[in-house]
Amino acid sequence: MPRPTSKKQLLEQADTNYTKLQAELDLIPQDDMLDSGVVDAWSVKDVLAHLYEWQQMMSSWYEIGKAGDDPQTPSPDYTWQQIPDLNQQIYETYRDIALDDIVAKFEASHLAMMALIEGIDNEELFTPKIYKWTKSTTLGSYLTSATSSHYDWATKHIRRWRKAKAKQLKSTI
Repeated sequence: MPRPTSKKQLLEQADTNYTKLQAELDLIPQDDMLDSGVVDAWSVKDVLAHLYEWQQMMSSWYEIGKAGDDPQTPSPDYTWQQIPDLNQQIYETYRDIALDDIVAKFEASHLAMMALIEGIDNEELFTPKIYKWTKSTTLGSYLTSATSSHYDWATKHIRRWRKAKAKQLKSTI
C-alpha cells in the first residue's frame, strides 16, 4: 500500500490497518496474549504497549513542535540509531502492566491519534519542513509511521506468531 499523500488517505489507511489488527487480535485467546515470541521475546501485550508508547511519543513531538519548540526525537535519552535500546526500555516500562490496561491504553491512543489527524489540515500534514523536527519529511509521514505502518507491522508479526503457534499445537496432537 503506498504511503498516504492526503489527510483522507492517512485516515483511511490508519482505520483500515487498525481494523485488520483488531481482527487478528480477535483470533487470539486471552490467555495466549501474554505468551512470548511475537517479536523476539515480546508477547501480543508487549506489541500493543509498544504501539501505544510510540503514539504517545508522536503526540508529544507534535505538541512540542506546535508550541514552536524542537522536540528531542525519538526521546531525550535515545537517538534514532538507538531504537533497539529505546524499544527495550519501552518493553521494560510496560511489561508488568496488566493486559486489560494495555489494551485500553492502546485503544484510547488510537482514537486520540485519529482525532489528532482529523484536527490537522492537509497542508500541515503533507508539506515538508513545516516543523523543524520533521527535517526533510512531513508530519503526515510521521503520523503514518505511528499508525497505519505500525499497525501493519504488528499485524504481520502477530499473524505469523499465531499461525506458528497453531501449527506447533497441531503437531503435538
